[in-house]
Amino acid sequence: MLDLRPATSESIPVRRRIPPNRLAWALAAAFFALYCCVSISRYRRLISQGYDLGIFEQAVRAYAHGRAPIVALKGPGYNLLGDHFHPILVLLAPFYRVFPSPVTLLVAQAALMALAVVPLTRWAYEVRGPRTALLVGCAVGASWGIVKAVSDDFHEIAFAVPLLAFASTALGHRRWRAATLWALPLLLVKEDQGLTVAAIGGYMAWQGGWGPQGRRKVRYLGLGLAALGLAGTAVEVLVLLPAVNQHGGFDYWNQLPGGAGSGTAAGGGLMHAVLHVGWPPVKWLLLFLLAAPTGFLCLRSPLALLCLPTLAWRLLSDNPHYWGVSYHYSAVLMPLVFAAAVDALGRAPRRLPRLTHRRALALGALVTAVTVPLYPLHEVVMPAAWSTTPRTAEAKRLLARIPDGATVAASNHLSAQLVHRDTVSLVCQPQGPTLTRPQWVVADLADPSVKVPCAIADTERLLAQYRALGYRTESDRDGLVLLRRP
Repeated sequence: MLDLRPATSESIPVRRRIPPNRLAWALAAAFFALYCCVSISRYRRLISQGYDLGIFEQAVRAYAHGRAPIVALKGPGYNLLGDHFHPILVLLAPFYRVFPSPVTLLVAQAALMALAVVPLTRWAYEVRGPRTALLVGCAVGASWGIVKAVSDDFHEIAFAVPLLAFASTALGHRRWRAATLWALPLLLVKEDQGLTVAAIGGYMAWQGGWGPQGRRKVRYLGLGLAALGLAGTAVEVLVLLPAVNQHGGFDYWNQLPGGAGSGTAAGGGLMHAVLHVGWPPVKWLLLFLLAAPTGFLCLRSPLALLCLPTLAWRLLSDNPHYWGVSYHYSAVLMPLVFAAAVDALGRAPRRLPRLTHRRALALGALVTAVTVPLYPLHEVVMPAAWSTTPRTAEAKRLLARIPDGATVAASNHLSAQLVHRDTVSLVCQPQGPTLTRPQWVVADLADPSVKVPCAIADTERLLAQYRALGYRTESDRDGLVLLRRP
């Protein structure tokens, strides 16, 4: 008999829709390509820096040859595991052994960041269908925190971004064991991630282990994970890092309120930090830009609480770099806020009008569209990103004169071009030329990193010292200086 009933969304054949896996992986592949274009283009134009691409390249290069991660850019004999705890970088060693180049790290980071799109897109598809999934996937991939991290050289937190995306998605599906397994590797990414692991455990104990239908096993699993996360951070900061660090301590205590070297007592420093947690106003800008790409939907889900550990140490620190929306520090928060937004969409009762959620999604899409031109993702369509300036060409010709296997003291941006083939230190290291005595010295006196790690005045002073020691000037043109040890 002919069925004259009107078609519903459930009666539409599935083959007319894009399968969720295909949509998710297609978006991930597209953003992987975009991220590669942005980061490799910046490397080719000498925008990448020794701090931090060169630092991590030297560490991974050491791992690839079975050595400890000794990083000359940080100082003679400096073991990078005494700076931050990130043994997960060993996973990059096999790839680097085959493709020994800083570009290998940039491509790996692009793949890891793009992978975060997959679980969140699939979850949004399950909750609200393909259109919402497309919006969420594009918003995650184009989110300012991830894009800024992709363009800002390489950092270990690239591993944390997909792990947090999968872990938070598992929490939203109440798959507690899966969430635990995705969260545990975070302990190997960086010492502060143990606090996020503890937050994930606390969330599990709260959401899965209490109430009339709460399960005792889930409660214990969550509490155990929380304890493990706190213990992991404590052991890493108080035992493992000081054991390897050249100074026998944790170098970043002085950036915490009341920490060693902060110049204030612990109690007074902590009280001052708490009283100023909302000042200066750039901290409010950070909070606004974290929630705005989700149309503030993330504030309707308890999953947003997972952001608190990272936000706490950033906002309480006296380092102004942690407060703003630059650098790579917000990348780990992006998967959490979008997971909270998708969770909020799923928690909304179906009987309520969807207009509110549609407006929120539209607002999030608008914010994403506005921030794209403010962050480097737009560079893929800029002609300047695909051209080479005469000065860049001259710098590359100068670097080509330095042979492979040489010892080199270089300025910040030029060092990133040499680390894969030479032993490179910074031209402005405190040890000075009398201790390091490199075979070559190359410096760019127009290097934009004028304060950290090398001020122009310091570079000029040390170049004069090298010349006083008998180093010959091979080239000095347009602020590009090449010296050679006789």
